[in-house]
Amino acid sequence: MSAKTHVYRKLFTSAFYLSAFTFGGGYVIISLMKKKFVDELHWIAEEEMLNLTAIAQSSPGAVAVNVAFLLGYRIAGIGGALVTILGTVLPPLITLSVISLFYTAFRSNPVVSAVLKGMQAGVAAVIADVVWNLGGGVLKQKDALSVIVMAGAFIATFFLKVNVLYIILACGGIGAAKVLLQRKKARKDGERP
Repeated sequence: MSAKTHVYRKLFTSAFYLSAFTFGGGYVIISLMKKKFVDELHWIAEEEMLNLTAIAQSSPGAVAVNVAFLLGYRIAGIGGALVTILGTVLPPLITLSVISLFYTAFRSNPVVSAVLKGMQAGVAAVIADVVWNLGGGVLKQKDALSVIVMAGAFIATFFLKVNVLYIILACGGIGAAKVLLQRKKARKDGERP
């Protein structure tokens, strides 16, 4: 088996497994993808995972699929992106297909209702873990602007109820301005940006 085939298989099986056993949406799977691809496999750096997550969140579509695409593309190009997307999308597709066949039985079953209530608590814990890990990564960088933007985005969303679209656009504008100022300063200092 070639190295590329091994990478494709690992991308597919990892994405499939994470997607099949992750409840709670894209933010939950991001934390698990970080643990798998950053901490366990060491295929990308934590900072790069943060960047991919930021891009995925600001792109249209499901966050989990966006992260899968970007992660697969970063690791193994277009083929890796397609394989990772397939691994991410298949489990919910299969699950929803089965549930739709038995919808009426699931709808009124008290055991299923209790399981779903229990999953909500687990999802809240995993989302808190995502915030802790990714927010901690921003704090570790000790970049004052990033910390201020993170805190400002939280305050704007949670307390001021500002539409997330405006927050994403503002954060993107701040990030772009920061990069442009750094490049301008580097050119002025005679360094290569």
